Amino acid sequence: MLGFATAGLAAYAADLALFLCLRGPLGVDPIAAKVGSFLAGCTVAYLGNALGTYRRRAVALREYLVFFAVNVAGAAVQLLCLAASHYGLGLTSARADTVSGLGVGMVLATCLRFWGTRTLVFRNDPTA
Repeated sequence: MLGFATAGLAAYAADLALFLCLRGPLGVDPIAAKVGSFLAGCTVAYLGNALGTYRRRAVALREYLVFFAVNVAGAAVQLLCLAASHYGLGLTSARADTVSGLGVGMVLATCLRFWGTRTLVFRNDPTA
């Protein structure tokens, strides 16, 4: 769990930094900024888990594809939180976007990602 948390923290930092840069100085739309920052965070998370947390397991294309699918589901949770706040509730400030997409959305998405990564991606192989 500590390895997953460490990889997740690094991915969160990459996600947050890129989101704030895209949303702030570059003025990118919040949904487009979140999609871009998600891709960066997903890549950092995969590398952290594949090379760190689950390094003793063989990593194949199947694991990468399922990992990406689990992270897309997590990103959907974050985007729904962001969209609900920004467009549904009218909370359009950069701070509100950060809290909803990278605060509330990240907590919910992390729960989903932990479950999916552990049970679907880097699962124990009974034949090993």
